[in-house]
Amino acid sequence: MKVAVRGNKVDLDEKVEAYVEKKMAPLNRVLPSILETKVEISREKAKSPQNRYVVQMTVNSNGTLIRAEEKEADLYAAIDAAADVMRRQARRFKDRFYLKHRRTARHKREVPPTLAPSEVSVMTGKVVRTKRFPLRLMTIQEAAEQMELLGHDFFVFLNTTSGTMNILYRRQDGNYGIIQPQIP
Repeated sequence: MKVAVRGNKVDLDEKVEAYVEKKMAPLNRVLPSILETKVEISREKAKSPQNRYVVQMTVNSNGTLIRAEEKEADLYAAIDAAADVMRRQARRFKDRFYLKHRRTARHKREVPPTLAPSEVSVMTGKVVRTKRFPLRLMTIQEAAEQMELLGHDFFVFLNTTSGTMNILYRRQDGNYGIIQPQIP
């Protein structure tokens, strides 16, 4: 497993990087299919010292992303807390998906995105970040579980039943909604 550690507004030495790698090593026993792990450590200016250090961890396990984010006053406490959340998420993923859908996961086909980002002529803000990712064929249930693993409020995927791009989002009442584009 390749661990990429990056600091944002924090100077990281080899000791911190070695500590992160040591904390992430047990994930290989839980999920042997981990391709890469990204860890971003940042320091925020906060009035209360309790949320000073923010640790974000993202694990790529054969195209499935698992994410954890924790805030603590101490750098090592934040790393420990994020690693604990990541271990729980990895076990949950393995229990739900890996063991049950081991055969079907191998046969899923990944489709590269065909939609190019369109330019908007009038914008009030500016685009500060662009993310690119391959759209995968999956059911609505699989997309909901992937969205929960990532901790996001929406998820873009290719629907297996319709073959079109759909957007799954979490509503304020806790339920889910689907946006299905309709081409006129």
